[in-house]
Amino acid sequence: MQMPAPDAGVIGRRDQIAQRLRAVLADKAAVITDPAETRAYECDALSAYRCPPLVVVLPSTTGEVAAVLRICAEEGVPVVPRGAGTSLAGGAMPTADAVMIGLARMNAVLEISPEDRLIRVQCGRTNLAVTGAVEGQGFFYAPDPSSQLACAIGGNIAMNSGGAHCLKYGVTTNNLLGVTMVLMDGSVVELGGPMGEGAGLDLLGLICGSEGQLGIVTEATLRILPKPAGARPVLVAFDSAETAGACVAAIIRSGILPVAIEYMDRPCIAATEDFCGAGYPQCEALLIIEVEGTPPEIDEQLTLIRQIAEGFGPVEIRESRSEDESRRIWLGRKSAFGAMGVISDYMCLDGTIPVSELPHVLNRIGELSAEAGLRVANVFHAGDGNMHPLILFDANTPGDLERCEALGAEILRLCVEVGGCLTGEHGVGVEKRELMGTQYTPEDLELQMQVKDVFDPTWRLNAAKVFPLASSARRRSDAA
Repeated sequence: MQMPAPDAGVIGRRDQIAQRLRAVLADKAAVITDPAETRAYECDALSAYRCPPLVVVLPSTTGEVAAVLRICAEEGVPVVPRGAGTSLAGGAMPTADAVMIGLARMNAVLEISPEDRLIRVQCGRTNLAVTGAVEGQGFFYAPDPSSQLACAIGGNIAMNSGGAHCLKYGVTTNNLLGVTMVLMDGSVVELGGPMGEGAGLDLLGLICGSEGQLGIVTEATLRILPKPAGARPVLVAFDSAETAGACVAAIIRSGILPVAIEYMDRPCIAATEDFCGAGYPQCEALLIIEVEGTPPEIDEQLTLIRQIAEGFGPVEIRESRSEDESRRIWLGRKSAFGAMGVISDYMCLDGTIPVSELPHVLNRIGELSAEAGLRVANVFHAGDGNMHPLILFDANTPGDLERCEALGAEILRLCVEVGGCLTGEHGVGVEKRELMGTQYTPEDLELQMQVKDVFDPTWRLNAAKVFPLASSARRRSDAA
């Protein structure tokens, strides 16, 4: 579909802003205004909603980000930060009047200190490339989102991302020591550092997970960890989703702390088999449980896990005995989202629940799926209750997207009802903003918006995200 041409007033406004922006960037081509090129930035991985930005800017340094934000503040235009565009909640979707600041060029390693167990990077560097910079010295960066090959550290900080290994090592906030951040007025602030944050307010904890509402993080100091002596997974297959969920709860209750417990159900297993042929058993649900340590430690942990799993009548237990077997056990899980994308459009949720509620929630999701007439595939981080239901729909069928969104809202409400929350690592973005009242009272939301008032009094940073649209619109109107 051809986009309507902007009117002369919009073009004039765009060109005026672009001219000022080019004046402060070393690479004049880093300012993009051609509508054919700005369309590449019209959405993130929540592709159901699209809107090309007014201008795209690709700075290379913190100083350039600061200069761009000063101009945007003077011009009174909203700003949307973007890392790699892998957000599944619309967190990086622009508005038509916004300047989008893409951080992909800011991917340098600034410092590595094995002695202090840290690395400092620009925030456009991909998650996997952080580990790539230190693995030769025997270290790794623990958070590992499924999109780690592509997702950027800046986005990981914005959404407080986790991944399969967050059960043992925590999510981004547990591995973040400091940031350099630019505020909307162009001022640069430093929070934390090599030793983490000192006494006083936990501003670093406030920034991690703030979804670009408070400032644009340009550099990060991250904790790196020594690589474990070894790691080995075991695959356990079950004939029911509820039984698999109960097994997860029993493992956690036992006091064993695996590095990961991942869950996949039958629809997802079938899709991954067609996609990559991992050789998974055809069952209702399977768990991939990985432990690490020295060989005796691994053997001891896997023996205990096997004993617990056998109490739930598994269809099969497959313990890895080689690197190749470990790779094949993980192959389907690592390929799951791509595999599902081959067979259907889908929306990926990320409500989080208490692990003890897994059997009930999995059963209830099945009931809600049947009521809505839409299939749901489940693949998620079971060890910490971070659900990732994939609701399958046909984007070309009128009404399917709306039914999908309605089902997604019901599932997220269910997560809150059982004592969980709306998001574990994807963020709120535009996807869940109207559900914020499900988890938070009006007083809670007011306090959160007052925090934004302090950091971004004009409400121009990543506008129309996180907070219910009516509330944020009033705030923006009052700030104008």
